[in-house]
Amino acid sequence: MSHMKSQAQYVLRTVEERGVRFVQLWFTDVLGRHKAFHVTPAELEDALDQGMTFDGSAIDGFSRTTESDLLARPDLTTFQLLPWYEPGEGVARVFCDIVNIDGTAFDGCPRQQLRRVLDNARAQGYTFFVAPEMEFFYFNDLDPSTGPVPIDRGSYFDLLPDDTASQLRRHTVLTLEEMGIGVEHAQHEDAPGQHEIDLRYTDALTMADTVMSLRHVVKELARQYGVAASFMPKPLVGVQGSGMHTHLSLWRDDKNAFIGEHTYGLSDLAAKFIAGLVKHAPEITAITNQWVNSYKRLVPGSEAPTGSEWARYDAGALVRVPSVKPGRIDSTRIEYRSPDSAANPYLAFAVILAAGLRGVTGNYELPKEGKRTAPLPQSLAEALNLMEKSALMHETLGSHLVEWFLRNKRAEWDSYREQVTPFELERYLPLL
Repeated sequence: MSHMKSQAQYVLRTVEERGVRFVQLWFTDVLGRHKAFHVTPAELEDALDQGMTFDGSAIDGFSRTTESDLLARPDLTTFQLLPWYEPGEGVARVFCDIVNIDGTAFDGCPRQQLRRVLDNARAQGYTFFVAPEMEFFYFNDLDPSTGPVPIDRGSYFDLLPDDTASQLRRHTVLTLEEMGIGVEHAQHEDAPGQHEIDLRYTDALTMADTVMSLRHVVKELARQYGVAASFMPKPLVGVQGSGMHTHLSLWRDDKNAFIGEHTYGLSDLAAKFIAGLVKHAPEITAITNQWVNSYKRLVPGSEAPTGSEWARYDAGALVRVPSVKPGRIDSTRIEYRSPDSAANPYLAFAVILAAGLRGVTGNYELPKEGKRTAPLPQSLAEALNLMEKSALMHETLGSHLVEWFLRNKRAEWDSYREQVTPFELERYLPLL
């Protein structure tokens, strides 16, 4: 408790010394959308001590049949000044956990659900580390009537003249570094206007917060440059979509538990973890790929996976085993390639870990390399049906969250099915 008190004193002192005018209390709804309260320094001490009470029924996925009051409780370890505000107009942010009024964890809070899955892994002796590659697009604007126009015509690793996109990506990386967020590297991706920022390995809860911060920073700085950023999984026809390829490993006793004498320098534990991912991938896909548009990316002929298989080098495989540089054995890891960068990172990391651990506890046998054990769902509707039948998903996320998610996403699918698309008009109107 004294540790909490000293953290609160540090936050209050920093707010005073740095002239912070507002503190944003950040939290995330079930779909991974950013939510925030804005409090003044005068209100801050109360908010840090008690949390902020709010009506849960106002937030998608938070509503309950009984009393709807909830508390947003700041996690003081996540306090951070936002570096793009001018001196004297300082704004800081802190992530919050959503709890019930009695202080117990709220079932509809994605951050709490990830924490629960991580605690379960920790009880077995494991810490879960992840490093996602975040792909996104820069467009001139986001007017749906004209369609998105990329702000550059570059491709993989292009070193373009010092154009807006290059300056913006560099500014974004420096801003993230200033916020204490480690960036491994950044590059132009395959498609026009597509860019990638790879985040440096850390524990999964910190990384889920980091993904939320990165999405906010990317969009905010793009806005300041007069352009638009989008994490939509497949905004353009005929080019690659935006994935969130996630590198991951389990550590035990400060050692990488994926290192061993098995295939490609993996441990038996890593082989079982891969087997768990391959077996359970179809039923967790509704979480890792939660939008109607996500399934336009998971199509044959692209570098995105369409089935459950693992391989060393195949970029279309669901699980890949990256090569390890000489002398860097600690970077032994696997890469899970189906998620897109518009997923809710808290829930995505939770279900990936749960699926892999089920392979470990269930002693799953690793299928033959390159052998497809099942197709991934081809639509959101198919993914939701698999999720609904999945005992693993109900155990991992709880019935409150699963039921709300299914209800919300089926409504999204129904709205989509009612649309008459330009494809249909162009193809059928003259013909039929």
